[in-house]
Amino acid sequence: MAEKSYFLSRLKLISFFTFSLLIPFISSRTISTTTTVLDVSSSIQKTLDVLSQEPQKTLKQEESSLASSSSSSISLSLHTRSSLVKHHHKDYKSLTLSRLSRDSVRVNSLTTKLHFAINDFNTSDLKPVETSILPEDLTSPVTSGIGQGSGEYFTRIGVGQPSKPYYMVIDTGSDINWIQCRPCNCYQQSDPIYDPTASSSYSLLTCNSPQCNALDISNCRTDTCLYQVSYGDGSYTVGDFATETVSFGNSGSVPKVAIGCGHDNEGLFVGAAGLIGLGGGKLSLPSQIQATSFSYCLVDRNSMSSSTLEFNSPLPANSVTAPLLRNSKIDTFLYVGLSGISVGGQLLSIPPSIFAVDDSGKGGVIVDSGTAVTRLQADAYNSFRDAFAKQAQNLPSSSSFALFDTCYDLSSMSSASVPTVDFHFSGGKKLALRPENYLIPVDSDGKFCLAFAPTQGSLSIIGNVQQQRTRVSYNLKNSIVGFSPNNC
Repeated sequence: MAEKSYFLSRLKLISFFTFSLLIPFISSRTISTTTTVLDVSSSIQKTLDVLSQEPQKTLKQEESSLASSSSSSISLSLHTRSSLVKHHHKDYKSLTLSRLSRDSVRVNSLTTKLHFAINDFNTSDLKPVETSILPEDLTSPVTSGIGQGSGEYFTRIGVGQPSKPYYMVIDTGSDINWIQCRPCNCYQQSDPIYDPTASSSYSLLTCNSPQCNALDISNCRTDTCLYQVSYGDGSYTVGDFATETVSFGNSGSVPKVAIGCGHDNEGLFVGAAGLIGLGGGKLSLPSQIQATSFSYCLVDRNSMSSSTLEFNSPLPANSVTAPLLRNSKIDTFLYVGLSGISVGGQLLSIPPSIFAVDDSGKGGVIVDSGTAVTRLQADAYNSFRDAFAKQAQNLPSSSSFALFDTCYDLSSMSSASVPTVDFHFSGGKKLALRPENYLIPVDSDGKFCLAFAPTQGSLSIIGNVQQQRTRVSYNLKNSIVGFSPNNC
C-alpha cells in the first residue's frame, strides 16, 4: 500500500513538472496570436528622418527599370512622395495634420463619386471649365498644391515619341490618365512640362470617339474632345483629350493610349507631372494596355526606399487571396470581399452585410492607393475601436488627435506589446497586419494613434497605411485580389 502511495505521489510530481515546462510554451503560443510587438523607437526615428532627408538624387537612375520575369510582364519603380518632394513642415505633427487634411478631402471625393453613381446623376450635364491661357501664365506656376497635394506614391513612365520620362501619381480610385501640358496654368512638378508639339505620336481625339464618349465630363471644341477631372476639394485638371505613346522603361511601349493633356491644373499633385489611373473603368491604364493583372507594393511613406508597380506578373506564392468584386453602379472602384476583422485573435461581432455591396450599390470595401487611413462604417469602427482599447489597457492613453480618437503615450517605451489585428476575407483567408500598419506616430514625441477612422457613409476603404510593405495584386482575369506581406 505504501509502495502504491509512493508511486502515485511520484506520478503527480512528474505530471506537475511536465505541465510546468509546458506553461511557457502554451503562453508563448497564446501571446503570438493575441499580441505583437511594436518597435516604438524605430517608428519615432523615421518621423525625424523624413523631415531632415533630401529627396533622393538617385531617383532618375532607377526610373522605369525593367525587372520582369517574362517578356509580357512590366515592372516600374514606385516611389514615395517623401523621396520626390521635400517637406516644408516645422515638425512631424504639422506634417501629419497636413496628410490627414488631404486624406479627408480624398475620402470625400470618393464618396461623392459613388453618391453620383448610385443616384444616377447625369455627369454628361457637367462641362469642363472654360479657361484661357495667357502667355504670362506660363511663367507663373500654381503652387497652392504644395500643402494639399493628394499624391503619395509616384511611378516613372515615358510619354510621347521620342519618349521622355515623367513622375506620375498612381491612383486605384481613378480611371483617367492625364499629364500637365504646354501651354499650361500648372502647379510645380519635378520634370519639365510635357510639350505635345514635340511628340510625333500625339493625336487629338474627336468628339465622337469612343474614348471621348467614355468620359464622365466632356465637351467639344471645333470637333476636339475636352476633358475635366475634379477631385472634390475644388482641385481639377482640364484640357484636351488625346492619344499618345506610353513607354515602360526597357519593356517597350504602347501606342494610342488615351490621356488628358491638362492645360489648367489647380492645386493637385505637386511634384508629379500627372496621374496614372489604375481603376476598373475602360479608360484606366490597365484596361487600355489590356493587362491581365497588376500589382504594387507601397513602402513606408516616410521612407526614401522604392518598390515596384507591375503589370502581367504572377500572383506571389504567399498571397492571402480574396474575391475581387465589382459594383454595377460604378466600374472604377475595385472592391474586395472582406468578411470580418479580429482583434487579439478574437473575431468581432460585425455583420458581414456591413462589408457587402447591396442591390442599390451602397456599401462594400475598396482597396485604395490614394486614401491613407482605413475608413469603416461607424458601427463596425466602434466595435473595432472598443475591442482594441479593451485589449490595450496596458498602454498609457493619450488625448485624441485630428480624426483619431484612440491614442497612446509611448514616449517612455522603446517597444510595446499591442493587440494583433487581422482582416478576414470571403473564402476563409486572413491577413495579419503589422503593428506599424495600424498604430502610427503622429508626432516625434511618442504619441501613437490607432490609424482607423469612422465614416458616416456606406463605403469602407482599406487605406495605404494598412497596405504598406504588402504587395497588393489584382488578378483582373480571374477576379482575385492578393495580399503578400513583406514582398516589396
